[in-house]
Amino acid sequence: MRLTVLGGGGFRVPLIYRQLLTQEPGPDVRDVVLHDLDEGRLAAVHAVLEQMAADRPDAPKVRTTTDLDEALDGADFVFSAIRVAGLAGRTVDERVALDLGVLGQETTGPGGLAYALRTIPVCLDLADRVARRAPNAWVINFTNPAGMVTEAMRRRLGDRVIGICDSPIGLGERAARALGLDVARVTMDYVGLNHLGWLRGLRVDGVDRLPDLLADDAALGRVEEARLLGPDWVRSLGAIPNEYLYYYYFNREAVASIREAPATRGEFLRQQQEGFYAAVARRPGAALEIWTRTRAERDSTYMAESRDSAGAGERRQEDVAGGGYQRVALDLMAGISGGRASTMILNVRNGSAVPGLPADAVVEVPCVVDAAGARPIATEPLEGSMLGLVQQVKAVEQLGIEAAASGSAAAAVKALALHPLVDSVHTARQLLAGYRERLPGLADLLR
Repeated sequence: MRLTVLGGGGFRVPLIYRQLLTQEPGPDVRDVVLHDLDEGRLAAVHAVLEQMAADRPDAPKVRTTTDLDEALDGADFVFSAIRVAGLAGRTVDERVALDLGVLGQETTGPGGLAYALRTIPVCLDLADRVARRAPNAWVINFTNPAGMVTEAMRRRLGDRVIGICDSPIGLGERAARALGLDVARVTMDYVGLNHLGWLRGLRVDGVDRLPDLLADDAALGRVEEARLLGPDWVRSLGAIPNEYLYYYYFNREAVASIREAPATRGEFLRQQQEGFYAAVARRPGAALEIWTRTRAERDSTYMAESRDSAGAGERRQEDVAGGGYQRVALDLMAGISGGRASTMILNVRNGSAVPGLPADAVVEVPCVVDAAGARPIATEPLEGSMLGLVQQVKAVEQLGIEAAASGSAAAAVKALALHPLVDSVHTARQLLAGYRERLPGLADLLR
């Protein structure tokens, strides 16, 4: 099979290739095509991959290209992990919001909407190109904000585009390990939207073990999300929230902590990655060593400002040692190409799986995966406060998609104003004005 990676010069691409080299069983990928607009970044990542495969004669062959049509031709799977406007754009997403006293974060709140507004038009064009050049390919979307982008691309590709995220499965596995459970035997009751969901149950042989976890101080302390949000709050919810819900439940603290930090996450990553690509250009023979060292620093500092604010401490090694999104992607590919049914938490069309949400909304829920794709499993209704938050955020997401697809500045203001983390219509107007001023491409898109 051929796997095409859009955003192939991205820093995390070597994670996918390493997973291909090590995962058993895994999809039978023999060719990998990396597509990116930046030849220098492509060359750096290609050097890392070559060194990963140096002692593996059976490793998948890798080639690079800046020609999108060439990259798509013959693809069986297309992995989309692009970043429109790069990390420079991400820093604008963060700073414009923070300067107005509201959350500046990559996928959550106004920063996530700004990211979506400039990304969705590009991804709609990508979807059209896939439909023409690789009509039988499956698209696995990790481009953020993943739920919104997946929902937009579905307009062109239908069920052949599936969104992934490693946060839900990571949460479920941490919770299971905290109780000493065999992860393979656990059925996870997880429901929500991308970066806005809750683990409501851990069932083994039909028995829900989540109440045992919530009652055990020591076990709960081994779950990153419980340390971040606090065990008392988690117990009051009767569920363990996705880590990104920290930005909703502790919004004031999150904003203050990010504003007090010496750099935003985007600023940190921009500086770090510029250093990585420059270092590899100087020492291409040490590309893998440089990447490994840089990645360790990146992982250890993930959500550091929120953990500091919450007193959650440093990330545990086991929390950064899992398979991550690359394992989710390859498990999904293996399930579709191998035809053997499995269950995964994915971003797919709702249908009737989550009561109270539109049928065409993309939700993040357990799905059955086989040769036909991914089908959501019906979930129990969400508790009132959870459903209300999900409904409001989904309405905002769908307004944002409409704004991006139509180029309507008025719809963009409405989406920003109705977001629960934006405190006034006036602030929403200021946000859009700031984003249009500092992101010329967005100004050209929205009228």
